[in-house]
Amino acid sequence: MEAPDRIRRVVILGGGTAGWMTAAALSRSFGETVAVTLLESEAIGTVGVGEATIPTIHWFNELVGLDESEFLRATKATFKLGIEFVDWTAPGHRYFHPFGQFGPALPGVAFHHRWLKAQADGLDVPLDALSLAAQLAAQGRFAAPAGDARSILSTLGYAYHFDAGLYAAYLRRLSEAGGVTRVEGMLRHVERDGETGFVTALVTERGERIAGDLFIDCSGFRALLIGGALGEGYEDWSHWLPCDRAVAVPCARVAATTPYTRSTARAAGWQWRIPLQHRTGNGYVYAGRYLSDDEAAATLLANLDGEALAEPRLLRFTAGTRRRPWRDNVVAIGLSSGFLEPLESTSIHLIQSGIAKLLTLFPDRGCDPALADRFNTVFARDMDGIKDFLILHYHATSGRDEPLWRHCRTMALPETLVAREEQYRRSGRLILDADELFREASWLAVLNGQGITAAGYNPLADTIDAATNRAQVCQIAEVVARAAPTLPLHDAALGERIGTA
Repeated sequence: MEAPDRIRRVVILGGGTAGWMTAAALSRSFGETVAVTLLESEAIGTVGVGEATIPTIHWFNELVGLDESEFLRATKATFKLGIEFVDWTAPGHRYFHPFGQFGPALPGVAFHHRWLKAQADGLDVPLDALSLAAQLAAQGRFAAPAGDARSILSTLGYAYHFDAGLYAAYLRRLSEAGGVTRVEGMLRHVERDGETGFVTALVTERGERIAGDLFIDCSGFRALLIGGALGEGYEDWSHWLPCDRAVAVPCARVAATTPYTRSTARAAGWQWRIPLQHRTGNGYVYAGRYLSDDEAAATLLANLDGEALAEPRLLRFTAGTRRRPWRDNVVAIGLSSGFLEPLESTSIHLIQSGIAKLLTLFPDRGCDPALADRFNTVFARDMDGIKDFLILHYHATSGRDEPLWRHCRTMALPETLVAREEQYRRSGRLILDADELFREASWLAVLNGQGITAAGYNPLADTIDAATNRAQVCQIAEVVARAAPTLPLHDAALGERIGTA
């Protein structure tokens, strides 16, 4: 027998990627037991430039039952093996943050300690040589991970680049087929209960009243429910992450697809390059105090692979978070809950992270405050961990002297990041919590890529004979080097998957 106080009606304010991901997940998870209504207006544009993802996207696509081949076709997607960072550490320098892992999972000490020991014993094997994802990316190739741990293919991870507008449209079709009701309209008024403060209904400018038990704020930076109606504050992180604008423009494809995102440091920020099947996405993320919008647009347009396909679009944002994205019966998901700029492609991950936490902690109509507290605590851990990871990229530079980079190099850092860097410098250890998004391979790639090196390694590695250890590390580099050229070029692999090969 069902409890009488179960939530029966969920109302989502806002479409776009966040709104339709949330609608698809709720309708797929609850079926007909919960009615889902989404209010959005065609007159309000979505940010829609978040075209790169990280491997956690597979969890969401499986949750909502997406067929990969159909999804790739519908969203003009390509495969992503990681991110290349150009000119960050210093002009002329580049490094790669691969998905997956470095080396296989050997018994005993973590593999990177074996590499650090081999280096200390005189072996000169660069970190990238131990990553199959990095080597495939460099050669324009792609392969999916294999389940057999004995195969070097088991070390791979991958995500996607896709057109965010097409992804939202695809999820809308899926959601409406699953019973979600879409209402076209602009929000005029939020009704609230006089005693509890809970939101009871949204009223549109046409006078339609949409009542609900639980309300999801997917209204983007405007945060109309969590910020506007409930007045929940926003914690500004721009002193650590000073970029506050982006200008974006698509351009024509001119070459074979690179199976990775490229991030190139510029004088006042950085430029992204995201290859799709039908075009290439580009943008310049920058700090408005150091560069005008016109200069940013001119710099971006001067650094495109192909012909611009549209006028540059300007976006403004403030890096930061809401410490209580769930309050009363309102849950903020997506940009309304906070924003950490697109450097490591975490925006779509944070949407699905919010959805996953909501499903795990899904309340009854009373919205037990303990559930909201738990949601807010784990969401804050997610945001704080990603924030530290992004700050690492900005402050650990040596060869750039523009005002933005001088500021980032000398700014006071969060204590958590200082402690993590110092521990790695001393002992080669990567101290991570179990539920952190970015794992050992990611921190290792960026720390080393940005010039932060380890002076020591785990003493457990000394139980392995030095010559044996060096030989095994060399052997793994050789296996990677032999395997990479035998795997298909990205466009051939994609063509086979979508049926155009």
